[in-house]
Amino acid sequence: MAYVERDGAKIYWESVGEGPPLMMVAGLGGVATYWTPQMESFKKDYRVIVHDQRGTGRSSQIAVQSVEQMADDAIAVMDAAGVDRTLYLGHSTGGAIGVALALKHPERLAGLVINASTTHGDAYRHKLLGLRKTLLDLGQPEAYASYTTLLLYPHWYINQHYDRLIADEARAVQSMGNAQAQSSRLDAILNFDPRTRLDQLKVPTLVLCARDDILTPLYFSEEYAARIPGAKLITLETGGHAASRTVTAQYDQIVRSFFESL
Repeated sequence: MAYVERDGAKIYWESVGEGPPLMMVAGLGGVATYWTPQMESFKKDYRVIVHDQRGTGRSSQIAVQSVEQMADDAIAVMDAAGVDRTLYLGHSTGGAIGVALALKHPERLAGLVINASTTHGDAYRHKLLGLRKTLLDLGQPEAYASYTTLLLYPHWYINQHYDRLIADEARAVQSMGNAQAQSSRLDAILNFDPRTRLDQLKVPTLVLCARDDILTPLYFSEEYAARIPGAKLITLETGGHAASRTVTAQYDQIVRSFFESL
């Protein structure tokens, strides 16, 4: 457990395991604990590096300026960990951070997985995230967390894990950044639009998404795969937005197979 300071923020990070470095970067919630289901397995073969993004968890509770700023934070974490080049697994906003990082510092990434992310903020995303911003503006973090559960998980998973998800929501409220910081994170991902530069992305890339993801629908992943030279697209039949948690064994095998192929 450690901190690195960059651009006015203290960024919490940690690493576990030994082997080739693998950076796992979470989505809009921004906290390292999102990857708890993956840590035990991957740390046996990789040095897994995770961090709490600015505005979340144990990092500074300050507003975010852009996805590119968070990509520079990720570089600072790599530098603090003594890592020159890493494999990268990014979920949702973490996937966008990985794209920004790959476009600016391709030499730092050995391979990139873009999981359930977006190419731009379209009308659908503005409407969906606009409701999340409204809940923040109304001072309703519990409702925000409950709505997040509906966006992350498919119906069958909610029915099977209801009690645990209620407990997860309570923890999410505690780790959530203040309303201003969280709202700025929503704005950052809505404003991120790398589409005209994706043909310049040279890092080996896997794009991964579930068909029943309602938070970052499949068409975004299809566009990433179409625009990034040589990118591979894998579509899960189910799993929702949080497939890393709902179909963990299948998800982990896909990610491992991709990294092992590089």
